[in-house]
Amino acid sequence: MNKIFFAMLLFIPISIAAQFLGWGAAVVFVTAALGIIPLAAFMGTATEEVAVVVGPNLGGLLNATFGNATELILALIALNSGLISVVKATITGSIISNLLLVMGFSMLLGGLRYKEQEFQTTVALTNSSLMNLAVIALLIPTAVEYTSSGIGESTLQGLSVAVAVVLILVYGLTLFFSMKTHAYLYDVGVADLEIEGGEDGGEDGEPLPNVWLWMGVLLVITLGVAIESELLVGAFEEATAKLGLTALFTGVILLPIIGNAAEHATAVTVAIKNKMDLSLSVAVGSSMQIALFVAPVLVIAGWFMGQPMDLDFNPFELVAVAVAVMIVNSVCADGKSNWLEGGLLLAVYTVLGFAFYFHPVA
Repeated sequence: MNKIFFAMLLFIPISIAAQFLGWGAAVVFVTAALGIIPLAAFMGTATEEVAVVVGPNLGGLLNATFGNATELILALIALNSGLISVVKATITGSIISNLLLVMGFSMLLGGLRYKEQEFQTTVALTNSSLMNLAVIALLIPTAVEYTSSGIGESTLQGLSVAVAVVLILVYGLTLFFSMKTHAYLYDVGVADLEIEGGEDGGEDGEPLPNVWLWMGVLLVITLGVAIESELLVGAFEEATAKLGLTALFTGVILLPIIGNAAEHATAVTVAIKNKMDLSLSVAVGSSMQIALFVAPVLVIAGWFMGQPMDLDFNPFELVAVAVAVMIVNSVCADGKSNWLEGGLLLAVYTVLGFAFYFHPVA
């Protein structure tokens, strides 16, 4: 897998050349998108190496913060460019893709190898409650807008900022819950993650990673993501028009897959190794980070940047998120999974994908 990611780094200079040599917006968009994928993968690797040195508590915080850094950087650049509808679509798309696409493939491929896989129901139910909160938080501002006459943009943004602050506080509480007061519930996933790292040759007595080296790598990768995101966003409107795609479909389906490709691969790989606790932790954890941290940060950032970013979403996007959360809650309720349940999640994602593709431009 690393060899593939290293090879994909070639798309970074190609995308830069395409921009300066005028090869067209479509070429810039596609190559920049492909260039972001390996950067996201190596950002995860660098974060894990730093986490080994700084300890489990701070390391857990680093993993949680940088878990969706690629999507956050991309969304911030799009927000600064005024592509607010695309930013909102990316938020809902990231939640949907993690819950349905990633979890679906994990359960399908893991279930084809093992007849039935088990995971902790307590953690699954806690995550379900948090995702229900996310749906409510996204629904309320939209409901206020649709049930009020003549509500001003400033009022709606003020409401969204207030809700965003609540969500960030809840996110902080979930980190405290998972890393401190109820860390024992997450011990299985942590142990599995350590085993995954150990499979690459880590043994007792081996020197710790050079934290300054990996911090430098993390800084360079973050800069690379920012450059590629700038290219992608700059070519977005012209490229999607040439490719015959709507901004809604691109934001909900394509961009989340690009930003989450590395996490997708990790979740599926560990599921095939019968580590479903870790797989669900990656998939659902990423969705929670998007809903409880990334989306609120973007709302507050939009407030400071003078961009009217709020939590008033396209109603169909909210329907899609609610459907995704509902079926995932149903599938995870018994603490067991099989290949058929994975297939059902993928079927729902496919149906939603077709719906977004044919959804008329507002």
